[in-house]
Amino acid sequence: MNKPFSNSWNSSKKPTKQRKYRENAPLNIRRAFLNALLSKELRKKYQRRSFPVRKLDQVKVFVGDSKGKIGKVNRVNLKMIKIYIEGVEKVRRDGTKAFLAIEPSNVIIQELYLEDKLRRKALERKLSVKKNAPN
Repeated sequence: MNKPFSNSWNSSKKPTKQRKYRENAPLNIRRAFLNALLSKELRKKYQRRSFPVRKLDQVKVFVGDSKGKIGKVNRVNLKMIKIYIEGVEKVRRDGTKAFLAIEPSNVIIQELYLEDKLRRKALERKLSVKKNAPN
């Protein structure tokens, strides 16, 4: 029987408990699992190492068979914690193409989609805190 998700769970060395935590996590917490590294330019600009991937972000794959490919995120699957990128496809036996499911930790965000006002605020929030902090 699956136990309900526990907010009080801190961490464990056991992989089974780590997998259980990820599997039973609600969608609002799974969003944090979709973080990807930012490129060097974006790191300097926004002073952060990673940020959640979103549809229409431009990313570069740096691990796996599709290493080096650059494309826009076509779809984000919170349930499977995977992303699908335009240009990173496989050809099925019948000749049709299908997107490959890729771990967000295996990509670097090259260009952020900033049409979303809330997302822009989230990026700039950390910058404003550092500017206002006393030295």
